[in-house]
Amino acid sequence: MSLLSARRLAKSYGEVAVFSDVDLDLDSGEIVALLGESGSGKSTLLNCLAGLDEADAGTITLAGQDLRALDDEACSALRRRELGFIFQAFHLLPHLSVADNVALPLRLLGQRDEERVRQMLAAVELGDLAARMPRQLSGGQLQRVAIARALVHRPRLVLADEPTGNLDPRHAGEVLELLKRCTREAGTACLLVTHSERAAEAADRRLRLDDSGLHPA
Repeated sequence: MSLLSARRLAKSYGEVAVFSDVDLDLDSGEIVALLGESGSGKSTLLNCLAGLDEADAGTITLAGQDLRALDDEACSALRRRELGFIFQAFHLLPHLSVADNVALPLRLLGQRDEERVRQMLAAVELGDLAARMPRQLSGGQLQRVAIARALVHRPRLVLADEPTGNLDPRHAGEVLELLKRCTREAGTACLLVTHSERAAEAADRRLRLDDSGLHPA
């Protein structure tokens, strides 16, 4: 059984169809790149798959659970437990240290595991910057913190929305290699939303979302 499975997923805003008849399967341990032009609905699809936005039709099964059948509380609990998020804008809390930002998903689950936080910071080569504040880091370092935060609670699925969009080519390449290594070592599935062909090279499979639906790129 696929870790994530979507069938005939559709979403519209008013009379404007964002996407329709989307079928998607994602297995543990693989990275899938979701390509498409700006405005093609990639981020909206990602939000629907995470239960952050409501699809108009179709089914979504995540870790054996019917996502669209869950109430808000159960859906939030599933997200906290099974999902990790990486965003283009990082979304780190500026008043928390690097270590405290990474620890947030654990604390939301009622866990305190300083050793796990140290391990993740070491994995992204930021072990000596644990006490720094986000404003003291470069863009590439901020994205590394975001990757550590996304993986610290051992999620089964990572959703990455344009994670290299704000980075220069050198830092983008480093972050993609790091994401690829960390997700594969953990056996975590990753759906990487991007419009960058270079970013898509880190993936095992490439899909494209456009007016005709979702299909191999």
